[in-house]
Amino acid sequence: MSFDRNLKIAPSILSADFANFGAEIEAVEAQGADWIHVDVMDGHFVPNLTFGPPLVKAIRKHIKTVMDVHLMIAPVDPYIDAFADAGADVLTAHLEAGPHIHRTLQAIRGAGCKAGLALNPGTPIDAVDHLLDMVDLICVMTVNPGFGGQKFIHSQIAKVEKLRAMIGDRPIHIEIDGGITPETAPLMRAAGADVLVAGSAVFKGGSVADPAPYGANIRAIRTSCDTLV
Repeated sequence: MSFDRNLKIAPSILSADFANFGAEIEAVEAQGADWIHVDVMDGHFVPNLTFGPPLVKAIRKHIKTVMDVHLMIAPVDPYIDAFADAGADVLTAHLEAGPHIHRTLQAIRGAGCKAGLALNPGTPIDAVDHLLDMVDLICVMTVNPGFGGQKFIHSQIAKVEKLRAMIGDRPIHIEIDGGITPETAPLMRAAGADVLVAGSAVFKGGSVADPAPYGANIRAIRTSCDTLV
């Protein structure tokens, strides 16, 4: 998994057909997805319950790109090895999920994954200042975590602009998760983001039997950012 700042679109399987994950992943990758985003929720840190390590392991063989696993769980540390063993390429933990995020990031890298750090909308960007040398990705939540299909929180644009300045030339991805559409994508791309997570905006209108809308939706997001390059 090499680093670059080219735009990457990461469909969230939270919006896919739960009964057909393998085929959905293969379809959306064939239609132009760069990464696959897997939202793990525990019903405790966030008010929803989704997937555990066995499901992540089961879908790994269907993913040819990057498996980007977002842990919206607390505590995080007891589950790092299980999700790493399941095949995560990137493992992202929330800064707010526990008192020792530095230790958590060390453990993620120690398990052989790229280390991601997620920030809720209410968390100030200065909180990452002393963690920049520990991370490979910072995920800025542009909705409150827990559910797909929420509206984009515009106050996070300034946060991403500040984060991009803080990162400088460090090889750290800036990922945006929540409310990404062809209307909001260029705002975040202009602010400095290079990974855009999109759920309903990618999967709407399509299916495994008719995957062409997935490609059209991905192209619409990508094209909305093209004028900024």
